[in-house]
Amino acid sequence: MRVHNQTKFRLGRLVATQNALDSVSLEDIQEALDRHSQGDWGDLCDEDVAANEEAVIHGSRLLSAYKSRSGVRFWIITERDRSSTTVLLPSDF
Repeated sequence: MRVHNQTKFRLGRLVATQNALDSVSLEDIQEALDRHSQGDWGDLCDEDVAANEEAVIHGSRLLSAYKSRSGVRFWIITERDRSSTTVLLPSDF
């Protein structure tokens, strides 16, 4: 049974690029979305982590970076108005 921790913000509508869906398992995507919504930003430098923490408070765009179990790097971006969250590969940006 999965236990969900408290989320820091709304994800809004969830979307993913076709490249992300073709390259990253749904299990890895779900795990990353859970982490992202709880403020675990994945593999970001300290400056980007600090920017995300400010963005949670002030309503700016949020970016997280993760690596799938198969080694594929992917991002999750939540828009500033929290209307949508996109899973994508860096090459999709």
